[in-house]
Amino acid sequence: MDFTLTQEQQDFRQALRQLVEKEIMPVAAEWERSGRYPTEIVEHLKAMGLFGITTPEEYGGLALDMVSFALVYEEIARGWMGIAGILGSHNMSCSIIARHGTEEQKQRLLPKLASGEYRTGIGLTEPGAGTDLQGITTTARREGDEYVVNGTKTWITNARHAAVLPVLVKTDPTATPAHKGMSLLLVDTTTPGFEVSRDLGKLGYKGTESCEIFIQDVRVPVRDLLGGVEGRGLQQALSGLEIGRLNVAARSVGVAQAAYDAALRYARERTAFGKPIADFQAIQLKLADIATQLQAARLMTYWAASRADAGRRVDMEAGMAKYFASETALTASLEAMRIHGGYGYSTEFVVERLYRDAPLMAIGEGTNDILRTVIAKALVAGSGIVG
Repeated sequence: MDFTLTQEQQDFRQALRQLVEKEIMPVAAEWERSGRYPTEIVEHLKAMGLFGITTPEEYGGLALDMVSFALVYEEIARGWMGIAGILGSHNMSCSIIARHGTEEQKQRLLPKLASGEYRTGIGLTEPGAGTDLQGITTTARREGDEYVVNGTKTWITNARHAAVLPVLVKTDPTATPAHKGMSLLLVDTTTPGFEVSRDLGKLGYKGTESCEIFIQDVRVPVRDLLGGVEGRGLQQALSGLEIGRLNVAARSVGVAQAAYDAALRYARERTAFGKPIADFQAIQLKLADIATQLQAARLMTYWAASRADAGRRVDMEAGMAKYFASETALTASLEAMRIHGGYGYSTEFVVERLYRDAPLMAIGEGTNDILRTVIAKALVAGSGIVG
């Protein structure tokens, strides 16, 4: 059993760290406070090919192994979690298109998506349907060679920058069960009737937009039905959640690492009663707890990623990694704030931002309570034996 990254993975991680430390960390605090979109950072991500990490090489992508995929999100989230979000929804969408698209759809879209010329996300959540995606009300009525789409989507990452957006719709609202009437349409966002109405205010997760979208009588060519067959949209969307949960697990590790780094640095520098606070046992215990949970979260994330690289379904493993790592990010950010004392509450120190960013990971890609049920069902069914 080898827990060591390959030389190629180590070199890739080093390149990511250089990007983060040179281009992201110096501007993250200022740009987050001002609401400035990280255009220059996005250009660096494009230059490194990071918009194509889930796209097959024949369509111009990097087709990274899943451990390297996790490294991308871990390292970038260590610098600014919102930047990882720009890549997250995009690459999950690319993965779905690569897995399920027709050859014409893949040839037409994936090369431009992999280069970053086209950006994307995924339109699933609605004001009345999040966890229960079968409860969506967005419809697509076929008229000749087009679908006429109507509905509302919300919390859509990359909405203002997407050129094409996979949108989950009901092509047969009367189907029973409901998922048999659901499809994914690849919507050209310049089509009349497609409107990004507003950016939603958020506690954290700044840097990328999260938007509400109104879709009124938007006409989508039948050729843009993902895979060319109706009724498979929910399964297609859910197939992206495995890597989506690995993405969130890795982001959580990055946030927890940043919290640990900040806490250790501050504990060494801050003095009280004539010595560094790192010499006090109460602080040492906190540092030990953060470091131990962080390493456990990292190993669990890499474990799930390596299982995916072995060709396995990793619903349970990715669920465990996302659940544990996101809870670790929450704990680490809070404990780092406590180590900082009053300064931890100041916007001048990074732990304040980490504390605001961490909760998203316990909610996104399935809340942790939902994931606990996913894990339990796998265990009960005998398909998720641990060990």
